Amino acid sequence: MVDRLLAKTLADATKSFLVLGPRQTGKSTLIQSLAPDLEINLARESEFLTFSTNPGELEQRLDASAATTVFIDEVQRLPSLLNTVQALIDDAKRAGEARRFFLTGSSARKLRRGQANLLPGRLLTYSLGPLASVELEGGVDVGRALRFGTLPEPYLERDEHVAAKLLASYAGTYLKEEVQAEALARNLQGFSRFLSVAAASSGQLLDFSKLAQRARVSRTSTMRYFELLEDTLLASRIAPYPDAGGAELVKHPRYFFFDVGVWNGLLANFVASVDRIGSLFEHLVVSQLQATAAAYDAHQEIFTFRTRGGLDVDFIVRAAGVTWAIEAKATSNVTDRDAAGLVAARAYLPGEVRGVIVTPAGPSRRLASGIRVLGLADLLAEVHQ
Repeated sequence: MVDRLLAKTLADATKSFLVLGPRQTGKSTLIQSLAPDLEINLARESEFLTFSTNPGELEQRLDASAATTVFIDEVQRLPSLLNTVQALIDDAKRAGEARRFFLTGSSARKLRRGQANLLPGRLLTYSLGPLASVELEGGVDVGRALRFGTLPEPYLERDEHVAAKLLASYAGTYLKEEVQAEALARNLQGFSRFLSVAAASSGQLLDFSKLAQRARVSRTSTMRYFELLEDTLLASRIAPYPDAGGAELVKHPRYFFFDVGVWNGLLANFVASVDRIGSLFEHLVVSQLQATAAAYDAHQEIFTFRTRGGLDVDFIVRAAGVTWAIEAKATSNVTDRDAAGLVAARAYLPGEVRGVIVTPAGPSRRLASGIRVLGLADLLAEVHQ
């Protein structure tokens, strides 16, 4: 078992909180480590049906116990329950009682569609992603992560065949449970085609029209399906940098699946071959930046940067008041030629910009151009020091 950095933040929280994250990131295990007095798992069909048919079930269970900390897992399955949670929090506050709710969810879409009351002023919201390098002894094993990602169970599974099976089934489970639950089952074949094309295009500049043609679905459906991937936390949009000091920027975003292993599972390919390793490493860099920010509960923005004239930088990251221009290279054989884009981009970015070429591992060094070369673990440590 890996100790999650967010655990201390949650243990020190004095308010109730909601932890959002994709399935299998370890939300339930994390909350259970806080030893809540009462646990309600809405992922269990029997529990879901009980609470669905009896609006007073939560109050009845609290009346029958002395619980001061209550864990409700997968709360997005019953968004209306949050109204009862709010009333109970307010009642406890008026009575001078220290009652807290620990909530988890894996779909912002379901909460929003259910007109969920997210308890403004009463509920803190956190995110939990895959395992971050800082949470792993010795840092992330890049070779393993490029194949199986860093979701806890597949990453820690020593049997590679089992790890691959877990990730391959993740996509099937998603199609069966999430898509059907979102009432898209009427066009499950269309969504399945879209998902295959989206997986093959992950990390590239996104053109909805071209992708819709390849998937043989409408452009409107394609946009809605991408929103579904975002809302269920399976993919994230990397927006183009907003302004580059007069340079004409390419305005297409890039999408990345939240975990390299899940992406490989969708592609049914767990081989970090020469033709794939560059893209795999870019995906890992994005995933680890996001997971590390979530682990520290830190604000972070990631952008793509490409001008019409052909100047291209993989990622622009803003965190803790610092702007980073980052080029990902899946090799330690880096020269000043690889830094040319970073050097040129500085002229279009405001203020001080830290240019970095990130590689799978160290040692750290500085090129003649002034651009630094950092291993992935070192970059993550500096961005979120």
